[in-house]
Amino acid sequence: MAIQSNPRVIYPTRRPTPQETRKHTAFEDLQALFSGSLFVSICMTMFAQAGLLTGSTAGLAFVLHYATGWSFSLIYFVINIPFYWFAWKYIGREFTLKTFISVALLSLITFIAPRYLHIDYLHPAFAAIAGGFLMGTGVLFLARHKSSLGGATIISLYAQEKWGMKAGNVQMVIDCIVVLLALWIVPFDKVLWSILAAVIMGSFLAINHRPGRYKGH
Repeated sequence: MAIQSNPRVIYPTRRPTPQETRKHTAFEDLQALFSGSLFVSICMTMFAQAGLLTGSTAGLAFVLHYATGWSFSLIYFVINIPFYWFAWKYIGREFTLKTFISVALLSLITFIAPRYLHIDYLHPAFAAIAGGFLMGTGVLFLARHKSSLGGATIISLYAQEKWGMKAGNVQMVIDCIVVLLALWIVPFDKVLWSILAAVIMGSFLAINHRPGRYKGH
């Protein structure tokens, strides 16, 4: 006699464990903000040495740095100030404060890093590929701990939360536009490598940063 399964039996889905849903501790937030800023600062150092660009306010800071010779760290810190108002009004105080800390850390590390990190030879292709993944990883660390590096990252995270758009895709479009605007000051081949880095970073975020995938708060 065949054994029939009971169609009324409902198999419950697994509930998240307390470890999966618990709020991040202050130490966890601090290590994420520092490590994320550190990863991005290494990327920025590589880009500066290879003559590449990135998007968002960091890309604008690079353009001004190349055009004027002013400190990238100082330009980047100042140019992000208007975005704090947007973050405070539309995203929240915690996100804004953590973003301010992350931007300050990145500005400080990129100012100090050239004294301790110098690569004798760096091909733009390697800088674009490795830098794209490094930046994507750093931004992912920050996003999962309710922080960002200002500028387009704030806009892309807001678009994801507000309209369900993938933050990585929004970031990729903005970054590519900013990089293309630099054609008047950066050699064409460096712009192409910079676009590759922006695509790699945006794709990495689109794959790994999705609403509901990460349960930490």
